[in-house]
Amino acid sequence: MSSLDLQLRDQAIQALNCGDLIAYPTEAVWGLGCDPFNRLAVDKLLSLKGRSVDKGLILVAADLDQCERITRHLPSELFNRLQTNCQPTAVIQRATTWLVPSNDSIPVWITGQFDTVAIRVSSHPIVAELCQAFGGMIVSTSANPQGKAAATNQHQAERYFSNRVRVYVEGDLGGQQQTSELRHLVTNEVLR
Repeated sequence: MSSLDLQLRDQAIQALNCGDLIAYPTEAVWGLGCDPFNRLAVDKLLSLKGRSVDKGLILVAADLDQCERITRHLPSELFNRLQTNCQPTAVIQRATTWLVPSNDSIPVWITGQFDTVAIRVSSHPIVAELCQAFGGMIVSTSANPQGKAAATNQHQAERYFSNRVRVYVEGDLGGQQQTSELRHLVTNEVLR
């Protein structure tokens, strides 16, 4: 997998900083993203997908350090579990999205109706590079309107959203056949 074109990366980061939406390849499907702490951007994303805010959203990061505002309140046992499972060698086998107990630093438009926040440290080089360049986590939800199949290539994402997404980040999927596993950090239960 090649790294991200610098001009395209800069356009994507500018879009995120301006409250616009981006579409990009992830481990298994194309993702739709925005700045998770910009309420207007998240509202725009939810409206575009036809998705209820109650469902919550996944946040992706380049590394666990970018998730510090979510993990800083965790007991050491839970943080260690998360840290062990977010090592690059652990993530490559199958991406895992962790449901972490939420705290008051995470807005309700991200958590939805849940008392957890969904985070994933991505091993996909484009996702990681976008998060590093942005300086933090970004929203990652499948690039499709509610009820439609998730986009598996840029062309399909563009057909769904056309010019309503500011930047389409070119690149290949990560080669995984399934979307990320969904696992609860406290119970270690697999939910998907």
